[in-house]
Amino acid sequence: MTPLISAFHARRRRWLALLGLTPLLQACSPLRLINATVSASTHTVRADQPYGSDPRQQADVYLPARPVAGAPMAVFFYGGSWSSGERADYRFVGEALASRGIVTVVADYRLSPQVRYPVFLQDSALAVRWALDHATSLGASPERLFVVGHSAGAYNAAMLALDPRWLTAVNMTPRQLAGWVGLAGPYDFLPIGNPDVQVAFEWPNTPFDSQPLFQARVHAKAAPRTLLLGANSDSLVNPQRNTLTLAQTLSALGTQVDVELFDRVSHITLIGAMARPLRGLAPVLDRVSGFLNAPPA
Repeated sequence: MTPLISAFHARRRRWLALLGLTPLLQACSPLRLINATVSASTHTVRADQPYGSDPRQQADVYLPARPVAGAPMAVFFYGGSWSSGERADYRFVGEALASRGIVTVVADYRLSPQVRYPVFLQDSALAVRWALDHATSLGASPERLFVVGHSAGAYNAAMLALDPRWLTAVNMTPRQLAGWVGLAGPYDFLPIGNPDVQVAFEWPNTPFDSQPLFQARVHAKAAPRTLLLGANSDSLVNPQRNTLTLAQTLSALGTQVDVELFDRVSHITLIGAMARPLRGLAPVLDRVSGFLNAPPA
């Protein structure tokens, strides 16, 4: 059983029993089961949009069923220790945000061990460049472009927002982002203990400037407004060292930051709470969609 299945299993058993769906648990992973609950009436999907030439450089775009003129656009990056993940598994995130009027791009990116840092950041920047170039044709405003991520994906989003090297390489700057959202992100994780992450960052040769907290201290005055959410009980990414310290650092240097840690979720169920069956755990969707839909400053 994977860590993801373990994290969801107990919480989902009660819900499945109430709906008479317990037999499906043996046949479906929690993500597939949650995605099976996604409403088809809230959105349309433009799948398999290439933002580069590699098979992993593709994205799915979730469009609100009722388009809003000048809608915000969110580019979402999922987690998985930079070594696993598929955009199709995060249909529930695309639907959740699209149901709130947000054009949402769920992007794959190349993974370790096939690549190493900073290739996944380069891919993420290419995906954001593609989103900016297609925003108007997708019904979104280029001035309301956000990056959003969970776990390793929150790291990707943070580095695009805080370290200008990556967007500069695609002829953009962090100032072109209307904001960014990090969910349970690792922002200060040296030294590296996780074997998969050691490979992804070539530990112990990992550069110090690979850390979002380092970049925040250097570039905070140019950082876009920020929403940081986490789980108090997160046993994978320490929320005090990462979420709270980054929030305090950015705020002290003048960046507009909203931050909250929730009690009833874990590292995994924090993103799971975006899905309809788990929204009672924490108001993650309300916080994220409220941030993205706020009028431009």
